[in-house]
Amino acid sequence: KLLWQGFRKHLKFCRGTTNSRAALSLLGYCCFHTQDFSTAADCYEQLSLLHPEVEEYRLYHAQALARACCYPEAMKASFLLDNPSTYTRMIKLQAAIKYGEEEYSAAKALVEQLPQEEPDYEVKMGCLLYREEQYEEARRRFTSAQQALGYQPDLSYNMALCYYSMKNYSAALKHIAEIIERGIREHPELSVGMTTEGVEVRSVGNTLTLQQTALIEAFNLKAAVQFQLRNLEGAQDALTDMPPRTDEELDPVTLHNQALLNMERRPSEGFEKLAFLLQQDPFPPVTFGNLLLLYCKYEYFDLAADVLAENAHLTYRFLSPYLYEFLDAMLTCQTAPEEAFRKFDDMNGKLTEQLRKLVQDFRLARDDQGLKKGVQEYDQLLERYIPVLMAQAKIYWSRDNFQMVEKIFRKSVEICNEHDTWKLNVAHVLFMQENKYKEAIGFYEPIVKKHYDNILNVSAVVLANLCVSYIMTSQNEEAEELMRKIEKEEEQISYDAPDKKVFHLCIVNLVIGWGQTPGSTLSAASSPCWRTCPNT
Repeated sequence: KLLWQGFRKHLKFCRGTTNSRAALSLLGYCCFHTQDFSTAADCYEQLSLLHPEVEEYRLYHAQALARACCYPEAMKASFLLDNPSTYTRMIKLQAAIKYGEEEYSAAKALVEQLPQEEPDYEVKMGCLLYREEQYEEARRRFTSAQQALGYQPDLSYNMALCYYSMKNYSAALKHIAEIIERGIREHPELSVGMTTEGVEVRSVGNTLTLQQTALIEAFNLKAAVQFQLRNLEGAQDALTDMPPRTDEELDPVTLHNQALLNMERRPSEGFEKLAFLLQQDPFPPVTFGNLLLLYCKYEYFDLAADVLAENAHLTYRFLSPYLYEFLDAMLTCQTAPEEAFRKFDDMNGKLTEQLRKLVQDFRLARDDQGLKKGVQEYDQLLERYIPVLMAQAKIYWSRDNFQMVEKIFRKSVEICNEHDTWKLNVAHVLFMQENKYKEAIGFYEPIVKKHYDNILNVSAVVLANLCVSYIMTSQNEEAEELMRKIEKEEEQISYDAPDKKVFHLCIVNLVIGWGQTPGSTLSAASSPCWRTCPNT
């Protein structure tokens, strides 16, 4: 890597002092394949002026501009390609430019001009179908291309991404595992997994080899899958298993995902990274919404309002109507809680109507595929409904009006009675009323029993509240048994991982001593999305 840095510095010096075709060509090639597309574009622009007879330089100039996301300039440069030998490549480039500009209809019209027997046609159509949310058809296209071309990591990644979008996580992980295993076997120099194991390794840089393995994309997608499965430790490991790179070399998706996964431990750093990404072009599409949601989660409402006001031009592009309404109600809550309650109520009314309509559709469904699709839509709608309900209930929770919170939850029992977040917060509100410990046990117990073999995966607050509820209902033996279970698991962890600190039993003892929960709060049900997209 150091050799390359010195080499590139020398080439840049040559570029500034001479019109050497060899130096410019080599520098342009090297910069393009290390993702320094702006410098590559400058080199090829100079070459195309010095050697106008070489059509390839104009093509490479346009390609570098497109990869640098300078789409209008790239399209303008592509119109200078007038040699029949580069016509097909020009069409592919223009389609990629329109794809990058999110003008998918225009991109599709250009792709349809390509020979349909080419595997590349299948790949590009697969990408466009993915954008139309036709994930299964997109997967078929990628599979067809791979059958024609043989195994290619980027195509395997695209198939994994389709499975991820269809919530078929096991199939997605199967493709991801193959990409990673091949990357480790064929390129041990990329030091996969070394950082997780605590081995100090140098950055491998953004080399052409790294790009061709699709390892970065695969690890980001693996982290996304683990994140959706609520396996945060697995998601963290996926990011640290990546080939090592310096912070300056990280791609926007990795930087975004690092910020998200480290928010609990280093929130200031996470906010800084997300704010930085928002100033870049392009940035992962979910960055804007995630930054606003996290500001609200950490109660930095003024900052959220400022970011929303300063980036009004991003609102319609990156915030769905649902997310915009939710954020608007959250911010309204700080100055006009009654108005915010009404806004949340309107949102819940619309979502409830949609959920009930889906239930009716289930009863009319005559095929398994239609039923499966309906269930997925229902689950997605429910994941929207729950955060709105919790935000609405939190207005009264903050006023210690627990009876009103319970009333809100009872109204939603028909829809939410199987949802873990709903059950958890019903347990909290029953517990806080101090005369409903028996009812609270009925909601806390299933949560704890579900994770009994790994009891430290349960929040210490939940365990503490359950112990207090047992004691307040004269079920001391159950409380003691639960505490022994916690103590046993903590002892095992101290043996297996001496450096790992766990405080579940300590918190339980403190709460029992005080006779109250240390600041139980409503759990956040929604998790920010992770940005992934197929290669073009």
